Amino acid sequence: MTLSDSPEPLEALQARIRRKLVRQHFMHHIGADLTLIAPGRIEAELVLEKQHQQHTGFAHGGLVATMADLVAGFAAVTLVPEGTGVVTVELKTSYLHPGVGQRLRAVGWVLKAGRRLHFCESEVWCDDKLIAKATATMAVIEPN
Repeated sequence: MTLSDSPEPLEALQARIRRKLVRQHFMHHIGADLTLIAPGRIEAELVLEKQHQQHTGFAHGGLVATMADLVAGFAAVTLVPEGTGVVTVELKTSYLHPGVGQRLRAVGWVLKAGRRLHFCESEVWCDDKLIAKATATMAVIEPN
């Protein structure tokens, strides 16, 4: 299956992903929300607040990596059937600039979807500046 020939209608896909969000407790804890759901592509945003900062006032690196992981993982989820999940096998995050601003926006997409592994990339932006780039490998978890 390619990214453009998903058999699932877009509205059904978006509803399925929104149902999965209910169990994403950490995402809700940090204040992130998905803003775009499409086959093989996810975007998320959060408003930067004091609790998101490290000691010098930048967005904490763990938060930035979390946002990169979140969008890459959900991008992979959009390409697996209902009842199937994905988990992160590997995440490499490169920090390009400090996160100083009002809002983080993360964009994730699937480079190659396989039967067992999905290879993804993501970017994290702070306002209009690219602050991190990540590559991720997601394992497909079959239902029991």
